[in-house]
Amino acid sequence: MRKPLFTLVICCTFFFFGIETGIAQEESTEKLNNTLKQPLYLQKGDTVAIVAPAGILKNREGEINKAKALLKNWGLQVVVGNNIFNQGQHFAGTDDERCEDFQKALDNPNVKAIWCARGGYGSVRILDKLDWTTFKKQPKWIIGYSDITAIHNEVHNLGFQSIHAMMCTSLQDDAETITETISTFKDAIFGKQLSYTLEGSRYNKPGSASAPLVGGNLTIMHTMLGSRTSIDPSGKILFIEEIGEYKYHIDRMLHSLKRAGYFDDCKGVIIGNMTKIKRNTTPWGSSIQQLILDVLADYNFPIAFNMKAGHEKDNRALILGEIVDLQVKKEQSTLKFTP
Repeated sequence: MRKPLFTLVICCTFFFFGIETGIAQEESTEKLNNTLKQPLYLQKGDTVAIVAPAGILKNREGEINKAKALLKNWGLQVVVGNNIFNQGQHFAGTDDERCEDFQKALDNPNVKAIWCARGGYGSVRILDKLDWTTFKKQPKWIIGYSDITAIHNEVHNLGFQSIHAMMCTSLQDDAETITETISTFKDAIFGKQLSYTLEGSRYNKPGSASAPLVGGNLTIMHTMLGSRTSIDPSGKILFIEEIGEYKYHIDRMLHSLKRAGYFDDCKGVIIGNMTKIKRNTTPWGSSIQQLILDVLADYNFPIAFNMKAGHEKDNRALILGEIVDLQVKKEQSTLKFTP
């Protein structure tokens, strides 16, 4: 028995709009998943906690004092972790002591930002000890780079933005030699829009993308693979920087990320400072830029080199999790944050 025509029309119409609704919901969900919550930017009178979740701070009191003076000069209050100058083998105190300082900063409602004193190694050892319950209710900025990438990844997976920027030990250099490092750090924490023009490179892969920025130190992201702290760059732009590695180490780590699907749905890649690359007894045979392009040859997203961020004096602030507009050309690239 044939169905009446109007029934078929209703069914087809429902089917068609059902697909449309499903697509819209899927796009909406994807957008929601890629939107990380932003802590409140700082205002004069706010308090910043200085803590040391990783490497030892032996004989670094002068740099911590400079950091305190810098923040106070900007009208901010400062508290310093009780255990910051402790020594626990390689670390700034035992795991429990470093965790205690970080946890207090997370839970203190008066603290609006947590500034990591230095990187080195050790953040991963306290990640599973931290309780983020209060932080999720009252998020605050967490600031640092290098080993602090482990904490950035954790915060990203919790759904919040953080700041990849200088640490207290960056002040071992004269302020006059790191003016952009300091000024962009200040702009980031006080909510001034960040915008960068990157020097051109013949290795740049032209294109454009608008998506949240994530990432950090390559080694740390590599060591997070297989854990709950491994980030998913799908629908995002990935930033990478590194220091003190052989080229074949970098190639190996990039291939590990690639095989884990890191780049499958990535919207773009930004390459920061590749500092103090070691020479192997067997030469690699190409530049570090070409090495990266070779690993990423299967993808069509834009790739920008020469982002001044990482282990150099000129280490400009990046807000991880914030949507950025990336325009890549051979002559130059631009990176604009869109809060």
